Amino acid sequence: MSKISFTLIQTFLHWEDKQSNLKMLEEKIKGINNSHIIILPEMFSTGFSMNPQKLAEPFPGPTHEWMQKISKEKNKIITGSMMVEENGEYYNRMVWMLPNGEFGFYDKRHLFAYAKEDEHYAAGQKRLIASVSGWKINLQVCYDLRFPVWSRQQFSKDGAFEYDVLIFVANWPARRSLAWRTLLQARAIENQCYVIGVNRVGDDGNKIYHSGDSMVVDPLGEVLYHKADEEDIHTVLLDKDHLQTIRDKFQFWRDADRFAILP
Repeated sequence: MSKISFTLIQTFLHWEDKQSNLKMLEEKIKGINNSHIIILPEMFSTGFSMNPQKLAEPFPGPTHEWMQKISKEKNKIITGSMMVEENGEYYNRMVWMLPNGEFGFYDKRHLFAYAKEDEHYAAGQKRLIASVSGWKINLQVCYDLRFPVWSRQQFSKDGAFEYDVLIFVANWPARRSLAWRTLLQARAIENQCYVIGVNRVGDDGNKIYHSGDSMVVDPLGEVLYHKADEEDIHTVLLDKDHLQTIRDKFQFWRDADRFAILP
């Protein structure tokens, strides 16, 4: 498939209120038709809460089942992160849900110690790169954006790329929006891929304001979509031929450092 469409849902989240958030998101998703993949923000059912003892679900659990239901009804892939409990640990888990009920997941690797996330959640140990009709999609969560080694493309000797699209779902505060916008563009340029960042808007339960600033960036760093301070639902069509043309013309991968990420 030479083209693939993503719908970004930039939305306000009801603080620690799963039922209200799932009802609200279901209403928003109902009107989405011409899209392959729907992207929700980080912790879309609760907001970025440090209260997993109260709010985390077993996995699979009710929010996971909600994703299965909506994905099947709409016949679309849905992704976003939620808080889950597994084997006595809590995770900020990004789920990749297919319409047939199959799924994959990625546990956030870099925990935001500034907000004490590391005191409440366990860190993930491996990446997830999903495949959709010839496209490869790397899934990451919020603070991972600040750590370029974790998302760095690994190139084969013949120039094969690990992935084509890099997605970040977030609850990224407005006070650091310059870093958010700058790093999304940097990740696209250095990895020669499309980058999609989906952030929430509005105040959370700690009175921290989020400006959204959801973005889609092409492999040269050009911004294809950007929206600040408002709720928005936007669908973007990405072109594999455009991506390949850039990679063929600018073969920066030939000069890249070879490395391995150690546990």
